[in-house]
Amino acid sequence: MIVKQSGSFKRAVKKMHKSEKVALDAAVKEISVHPEVGDAKVGDLTGIQVFKYKHNTQLYLLAYEYMEYELALTLIKQGTYENFYWDLKQ
Repeated sequence: MIVKQSGSFKRAVKKMHKSEKVALDAAVKEISVHPEVGDAKVGDLTGIQVFKYKHNTQLYLLAYEYMEYELALTLIKQGTYENFYWDLKQ
């Protein structure tokens, strides 16, 4: 499976602490093994799935797009719930 990253996702990961990156890596591994694990979105966000994971006590969301015919996983956005979906639509 090919795992791609959007530009905004790459910039956000650069600013993360090491422990946050470890939690993110675990979430990405879980998604790459079972891409259907995320919640499929509808409406404006059709085709995007969101996986929820915790780091310490904070809930994080990871938006991704899985294209089964290409076996490609594109990581779009990662962050906390605050303004997550509004930013994702932009």
